[in-house]
Amino acid sequence: MPNPATITVHDNGHSFNLPTLAFQGLPSTLCKGCGHNSITSHLIEACKSLAVNPYKTIKMSGIGCSSKTPAYFLSASHGFNALHGRMPSVATGAMLANHKLLCIGISGDGDTANIGMGQFMHICRRNVPIVYIIENNGCYGLTKGQFSATADLHAHLRRPGGEENQVPPFDLCEQAITAGASFVARSFAGDKKQMIALLKAAIAHRGTAVLDVISPCVTFNDFEGSTKSWDWARAHESPLHELGFVPRLPEIEVEQTPGEPVRVQLHDGAWITLKALRHEEHNVSSRASALALLEESHENGEFVTGLLYLNTTTPNFTERLTLVDTPLALLSEDMLRPKPEVLEKIMQTL
Repeated sequence: MPNPATITVHDNGHSFNLPTLAFQGLPSTLCKGCGHNSITSHLIEACKSLAVNPYKTIKMSGIGCSSKTPAYFLSASHGFNALHGRMPSVATGAMLANHKLLCIGISGDGDTANIGMGQFMHICRRNVPIVYIIENNGCYGLTKGQFSATADLHAHLRRPGGEENQVPPFDLCEQAITAGASFVARSFAGDKKQMIALLKAAIAHRGTAVLDVISPCVTFNDFEGSTKSWDWARAHESPLHELGFVPRLPEIEVEQTPGEPVRVQLHDGAWITLKALRHEEHNVSSRASALALLEESHENGEFVTGLLYLNTTTPNFTERLTLVDTPLALLSEDMLRPKPEVLEKIMQTL
């Protein structure tokens, strides 16, 4: 069989070839048609395009459907599944240990906006160098679709007679900009062209790069009277294990034209309106302009997409701490452990 195509990776003056398969991962176990799968595909393309070194890349995630994504790209990279909402802390520790690494964190709207909101705000405040991708579907897709903190006001659970959401949502781009993230963007999982461009820019950025990606959730039919419904099964089952039916639906794809709203129908029949930014539409270096644009988009019932905010002058967390050039994880013991006379000198100052 012919050898697979290779990609040349450059690292500290050295070059080596890697098969393109090294940029992929395991087959996805997510539902067919899930927007998360599209994000993974775009991420693989971005990493290949930039010839990212997988041996110098770490992948982080929390809990939820999104937490599976690190298994589906960069098979040669190490990954870590943290506790629910705790990925930012683990990522911060990893980058302090070795600030030479590329850190790609994958989170969900529940993992970030609910249990993880405090940690998310602090990783933005510190401007930790991380590509922070939020796979945002407005629900807990792994646990039957309960509302998350990004669910639309007055949205209904995706079943006939489902309860209505009475609580206004968080806008995670607004939260990220306010907290101090130095790169903030929003996109749609089905817009390959825009997604890859934003991912490449985020990977090149050396600070907290937040990408809030609207990622449609594929849901299963669950209506009153159906023998495939949750209530009917609960009343009639003699369980060996719990099963559900997920239709095989196509992934939603769309290419946006800057400045023009486009309506997209989701798998459950709902509609969202996307609007890609024009370059001249606002000043990306102004936090006030970005926040005003987001508020305007809320009033118009649109999801504005594209690069919302960029600050290339503020130092990232590892720069603020003036760490030595050699990563802490690679320093020898004699460099990390102060000599007795040094400790004695410190004690004399107390």
